[in-house]
Amino acid sequence: MSAPVNVSPTARGKLASSVPAEQLAEIAELFEFRRAGYSLDAPFYTDPTIFSIDMQAIFGRHWIFAASIAELPEPGDYVTVDYGPYSLIVLHNDDGGVNVLHNVCRHRGARVLTDPAGTTGNLVCGYHSWTYSPNGDLIHASAPGETTFDKGCFGLKRAHSRVVAGLIFVCIADEPPTDFDDTSKIFEPYLAPHDLSKTKIAYQQNIVEEGNWKLVMENNRECYHCDGHPELACSLFPTWGLTEGLIPPHLEEVWDRNKEAQSSLEERCRRYGLPYEVVEELDTRIAGIRISRESLDGDGESFSPDGRRLSKKLLGDLRDFRLGRCSMHLQPNSWFHFLGDHVITFGVFPINEHQTLVRTTWLVADDAEEGVDYDLDKLTYTWKQTNLQDKAFVELCQQGAGSPAYQPGPYMKSEYQVEAFINWYVQRVQEHLA
Repeated sequence: MSAPVNVSPTARGKLASSVPAEQLAEIAELFEFRRAGYSLDAPFYTDPTIFSIDMQAIFGRHWIFAASIAELPEPGDYVTVDYGPYSLIVLHNDDGGVNVLHNVCRHRGARVLTDPAGTTGNLVCGYHSWTYSPNGDLIHASAPGETTFDKGCFGLKRAHSRVVAGLIFVCIADEPPTDFDDTSKIFEPYLAPHDLSKTKIAYQQNIVEEGNWKLVMENNRECYHCDGHPELACSLFPTWGLTEGLIPPHLEEVWDRNKEAQSSLEERCRRYGLPYEVVEELDTRIAGIRISRESLDGDGESFSPDGRRLSKKLLGDLRDFRLGRCSMHLQPNSWFHFLGDHVITFGVFPINEHQTLVRTTWLVADDAEEGVDYDLDKLTYTWKQTNLQDKAFVELCQQGAGSPAYQPGPYMKSEYQVEAFINWYVQRVQEHLA
């Protein structure tokens, strides 16, 4: 492959249309002849031009998980969400909904809000004090001698938003994919009983992984490596992703225990009217999804060494702590664990071709009191350790992809969800390049 185009990050959003034809043809060929069942060729993980195309074809066109409603509970609360060359303001408006605005002043392009989160009335750019309403309308741009300036033409650019079961999704495309509404109808009944509108942030962790965003997602989509997560293995059965015939001898007893626990969980779900069936459409729809309710080991309540609850407060209208975990994967940048006592959200936000921000947020009932109802260190311990372990795994893979000796290797049968993610990704980019 020819040398990557050297461009600044701010120019990358338009890069797919400005790449030399010969180089674009080589990139299209990489997608066309990608070997099914194998990891991607090295440039997919290392090349800045492919990263720029990813930002346009994936993060520029599809619905992206941005935050939960618990992160901006009151009107005027906001978070800023950055990925690739984009920066968005996600703002709780006075009507109870969410506005999503590009965080780029319409004067000379300065960032309007520079904090990751906060509360605001109007939005004031710190450079020349251009002032915008929460809807993005320009309401003040005082400048000496300006008499014909039309403020109505210079509001902040807006993006699309959806709030489903307390999760906030954004899309910056002019015309977002329409099947997200169908996907949301699949997962909303699973998540709604946990009622995120009555939760609060217990803790949020931001980790920058020295790896391409696709390696972060691939790592999440399999448990082949779960022997490397001893803290998580206390409660999450290490047979996750395996089926009959794939169970190694040393996990046969665990597999039997898992089946028994799953049977008991499903009986409780039927008693309480909670959906638990596996829905798996990771690469057969544009808004790819996998969701299910799955048993946990030990007491089956939470991610603790013995499987017992980590918060004394049940979420929403749930009536039992012993509900395992409702696990959801959404393409392209998120996964979630909904438990009886808390919720964990994971958002993946690419920085460049070799760095990715992983944001993990722990939510508890809004009336849960730290030190009384939950111990913060215990609540976050398992996934803090797991995240650090995953960070190390991803970085090993990024280092390997940069080696001249790297060549794609085969996915094992238990890594079928990794193949589904890559297949989804390849389909979406090819649609864009076409």
